[in-house]
Amino acid sequence: MADRLCLQGVLYVLHNDIAWQLLPLELGFGSGQTCWRRLDRWQRAGAFEQLHRVLLAELNAAGELDWSRACVDGSHIRAKKGEPTPARPRSTGGRRAASIT
Repeated sequence: MADRLCLQGVLYVLHNDIAWQLLPLELGFGSGQTCWRRLDRWQRAGAFEQLHRVLLAELNAAGELDWSRACVDGSHIRAKKGEPTPARPRSTGGRRAASIT
């Protein structure tokens, strides 16, 4: 299956918010499972991060980005020096009785 067709299948699934299994074969994008596997491989290889950086650089060079309206959101990044992990809640389950023999 050609990468371009798989990418079109991925975009179709994401745009239409459907399950991978529901990607219609008659569209010619391959199976949903094939598209999902290819997407997973591309994500692990860092292809989309690289594409995002290239796109930002090209838009910035063309003067098409308005950085005065930029916003940073770190909600998806783990805070390494943030609050400590809360203590585990104590179990409310019963304990086995001590043996009296």
